[in-house]
Amino acid sequence: MSTLSGHVLDAVHGAPAIGLAVTLHGLSGGSPGALSEDPVATATTDADGRVAFDLDLEPGGYRLLLETGPWFAAADRATFFPEVAVAFVVAPGEHHHVAVLLSPFSYTTYRGS
Repeated sequence: MSTLSGHVLDAVHGAPAIGLAVTLHGLSGGSPGALSEDPVATATTDADGRVAFDLDLEPGGYRLLLETGPWFAAADRATFFPEVAVAFVVAPGEHHHVAVLLSPFSYTTYRGS
């Protein structure tokens, strides 16, 4: 079973990114440039900035799309990035955790544990 979770932190405020919409897409043929039209799942970050997808993911390519533009706009903050897309590959039988440190004009992502 391959599982997925994520964590988004607002690096400017040193706080969780609460209420951020996140969509998981499969990649057609596993190619990073071939985003499928239909989302696999959607979620919103919780009070700790976390999301968990209750799925058994097939091995292959996926993309998390974070709707940062509306999230920053709701807080009356400008941003250079209206969305953040993180492409990654799911390996069989592993838990995958995508962490994102977010600010209005930059972001960093890494595979967490």
